[in-house]
Amino acid sequence: MNILLVGSGGREDALAWKISQSPLLRRLVCAPGNPGIGRHAELKDIAATDAQGLAAFAREMKADLVVVGPESALAEGLADLLAASGVPCFGPTRKAAQLETSKAFAKAFLERHEIPTAGYGVYRTAAEAREALGVFKPPYVIKADGLAAGKGVAISPDRADAEAEIERMLGGRFGSAGAQLVIEEFMAGEEGSLFALCDGQRAVLLGGAQDHKRAFDGDLGPNTGGMGAYSPAPVFTPDLVRAADEQIVQPTIRAMAAEGAPYRGVLYAGLMATDDGPKVVEFNARFGDPECQVLMMRMAGDIVPLLLACARGDVSRLAPPAFKDQTVICVVLAAKGYPDSPLEGSIIRGADQDFGPDVMVFHAGTRRRPDGQLIAAGGRVLNICAQGDDIAQARERAYAAVRRIDWPGGFSRSDIGWRAMEPR
Repeated sequence: MNILLVGSGGREDALAWKISQSPLLRRLVCAPGNPGIGRHAELKDIAATDAQGLAAFAREMKADLVVVGPESALAEGLADLLAASGVPCFGPTRKAAQLETSKAFAKAFLERHEIPTAGYGVYRTAAEAREALGVFKPPYVIKADGLAAGKGVAISPDRADAEAEIERMLGGRFGSAGAQLVIEEFMAGEEGSLFALCDGQRAVLLGGAQDHKRAFDGDLGPNTGGMGAYSPAPVFTPDLVRAADEQIVQPTIRAMAAEGAPYRGVLYAGLMATDDGPKVVEFNARFGDPECQVLMMRMAGDIVPLLLACARGDVSRLAPPAFKDQTVICVVLAAKGYPDSPLEGSIIRGADQDFGPDVMVFHAGTRRRPDGQLIAAGGRVLNICAQGDDIAQARERAYAAVRRIDWPGGFSRSDIGWRAMEPR
């Protein structure tokens, strides 16, 4: 098979690594890719947001499958263009991807179909949003409606902070993504990420992970795209997974089909385990980042038949995806200043060394200079992933690898996986 992978981050590096192991693969091309992805695939310099260029190249390379990594490509309608060309695509159409690209759409959808989530309101002006704060209780959950690279969520402890956040979001902090905002009830509980493979009519659960959104240790600092993850996550008990599948995942896929937007690809359900059962925090229309990295390392067997079954619209014959018994953890190395103003261009040494069979280093935001030096070229730059017999061993191996990388321009959290280390 000829496969085109779209994207340039750590998620796509992990997908390229996993796809490259498939005996079904003839050719793997990634657009635009990064130096890490270049270890596993040919690179093609087409931006993930250039849907027309990607669709044309998919036809040119006679792609048997296109795997879409980032939400930006889905928002540009890449899956729609590929469908018109008869090219199977792992990723939803622009209409179906609204589950991620518009939080207002997602909340209204959940409300229509009585799928458990927090109460909410949608506001276009600062005056309306400020007035609505009287309806909600602190802490206040405030979200930009559109895509904001995982940074468009604020949890404000008091009204003054919430009003300031409203002014920032509606004042242009996230551009058009902040043209309107959603205010939600705060949900108490533990959050996790559950993934399902979907063919437009049905879904097969893929597995769960837990990530760390705050920039600094102790879950402090601003929200980020994710500073680390691990899988399996103890929050996903068998009872919780069963309830989430029956009350959230399957009803969502059925309802999307009924509304004329059949959902194909991976559905990422960000869930809160509350005293009343699982509730939807948010949906993403693609693999999480860095959750994808830990899932790919845990997955046993060939991923390509799973991706192809979704793209072709029939997962009914799929055996449940198999996973290793081991725990995998991912520690994100980010550029200093992330998430607000990451410093680019600093030299990274030691990322290409052999860390042994239990450690993988996925590239998330890197570039090579003409002299071959690896440099930071983004906010989240490297993903250090390690497997172990339990969370403690996986953590030890991951942080040992982090210490072997010489990068003064970067930082990481030192407490990834802390929830799994606590007695339950």
